[in-house]
Amino acid sequence: MSSSTVKPPVWFWVVSVLALLWNLVGVASYLMDAYISIEQLEAMTQEMRELYEGRPAWVTACFAIAVFGGTLASIALVLRKKWARPVFIISLIAAIAQFVHWLFMTNSPDVYGAEVYVMPILVVLFGAYEIFFAKQGIEKGWLS
Repeated sequence: MSSSTVKPPVWFWVVSVLALLWNLVGVASYLMDAYISIEQLEAMTQEMRELYEGRPAWVTACFAIAVFGGTLASIALVLRKKWARPVFIISLIAAIAQFVHWLFMTNSPDVYGAEVYVMPILVVLFGAYEIFFAKQGIEKGWLS
């Protein structure tokens, strides 16, 4: 029942913990979004509020899958489990689906301006790196 994994270098732990922290920030963002107060809604412009209230349930589900999946995968990475990689893949697919809706199926770029693209680009790049990192961990024997 013992594992034949190789001891990972220190930077593996640094990257793994950073990935976990990154994904926990995503969970916090989701929870703030899910439990938005009436006061916060009233502080939005009419266009922002229409975007928020008009979001389909599947987009909210993709948001939840992306952040909770990424967090679960990051925990698996810290625990050195190779199933982190497929969970990171599912998380990234969910994030991309959410961003496709946000960027191309709504008028959010008109409402928020060009900065609306920044977070989706960061999330996709970091998500792709997490998948690559987990793949490298499997290949190097750091994950079992």
